[in-house]
Amino acid sequence: MSTEETKELKLSVVIPVYNERFLVRELVRRVLAVRVAGIRELEVVLVDDGSKDGTRDILRELAAAHPDSIRYFEHEKNGGKGAALRTGIAATTGDLIVFQDADLEYDPRDYARLVRPFLEDGADVVYGSRFLPSERRRVLNHRHSLGNRLLTGLSNWFTDLSLTDMETCYKMFRAPLLKSIPIRSNDFAIEPEITAKIAKRECRVFEVPISYLGRTYREGKKIGWRDGFKALRAMTRYWLLDDLYAEDEYGSHILHSLERAQRFNRWMAETVAPHVGARVLEIGAGIGNITGWLLPRDLYLASDINPHYLDYLRNFALGKPYLQVDRIDLEDAACFAPWQGRFDTVVCLNVLEHVRDPLASLRNMWDALEPGGRLVVYVPQGQHLYSSLDEVLGHRCRYSREMLAEELKATGFTLEAFRDFNHFAIPGWWLNGKILKRRYFSRMQLKLFNIMVPLLRRLDPLVPGRGLGLIAVARKG
Repeated sequence: MSTEETKELKLSVVIPVYNERFLVRELVRRVLAVRVAGIRELEVVLVDDGSKDGTRDILRELAAAHPDSIRYFEHEKNGGKGAALRTGIAATTGDLIVFQDADLEYDPRDYARLVRPFLEDGADVVYGSRFLPSERRRVLNHRHSLGNRLLTGLSNWFTDLSLTDMETCYKMFRAPLLKSIPIRSNDFAIEPEITAKIAKRECRVFEVPISYLGRTYREGKKIGWRDGFKALRAMTRYWLLDDLYAEDEYGSHILHSLERAQRFNRWMAETVAPHVGARVLEIGAGIGNITGWLLPRDLYLASDINPHYLDYLRNFALGKPYLQVDRIDLEDAACFAPWQGRFDTVVCLNVLEHVRDPLASLRNMWDALEPGGRLVVYVPQGQHLYSSLDEVLGHRCRYSREMLAEELKATGFTLEAFRDFNHFAIPGWWLNGKILKRRYFSRMQLKLFNIMVPLLRRLDPLVPGRGLGLIAVARKG
């Protein structure tokens, strides 16, 4: 059961408009008339995308007549559907956002179907499918339907989703998620672009059937065969590129790139797993790539401060009664107050190097542990390797054994073991960060490294010297 069931939400409807003076008034009337269970307030965001047929005058009139419900914006020149949606998304204030075309092909009464997976199933995104069985659908061009199915099939191949209708207008999102995704396409290519990005972000995607009253080209339909080629180009581009996050204070873009190396994450998890007990607090769980390998446990609390990651973790926890999610700032003792003495293990991987006060952070983790509990820490090692990659990741420093041992001792921990980790990545880190001054990891490099992990993890214990990272196991008391 989702926590969203306990409160009603605000729904923002973003309507990009271009030359629809014969239909847009009726469309807006229908949208404003909708009443949806679980939605306390409806907000309409109209964006005129350079209309030249008198549409603009109608939209201004509608906005003036409904100042409490309609927010209105204008583009001087036609920029395309994607450009208009970008303007509208930025202006929304709701909890959920849905796209609505300005014609009458899609029925706003279907919002109720789109909303339910958010209220009942913890959805991140819901697509309204014209091809799932529904009460009614206007029968139109067979070739156009085949084209839609072909594009959906190609998109599914690239994304590994199993959608039936990628090109549908009706896409509903949790607002914080959608606002965190950069939208680059100005035209109809926004459909495959945004589908590729929610797939890579590993969102919980649902489909529901909707009714569809399609138009013919003679009646004003705008999308054409050229848009199909643009869609294919967008699928290829966003399959190759990881352009997933707008710039934010949490560095989500580069952290997500690192988290895509699943074999590496499994190696890390299986290395620390022998030291992990039955009641675990994980600090900085991200999107749960380590978490998944350490489950199930009697109690597992996955924490983070990144709101995008917390949303993902809460959905990941559905159906796992042993998995809880909480926002825990490692430096804020108040965050630990409800959890004092609750855990036999605290797992803190790639976090301690970010905090301003490591001693306060270690004391907070001490408080969360029961007497005799274990702390498992991973930190980047070797200050001589500090580079542009560390800067973009927000690393305060890179540790040495001596630094970490001193901090653990100062906060009362008894060191049990050190382990150097990932020797073979040192040349790549040095080349990318120290020599080339890069601020990201290339997709190809990460794929090659991920492919080689099974061999590297066998050889790593045999290599002398310091690793790129350092694992420490310490005990309370």
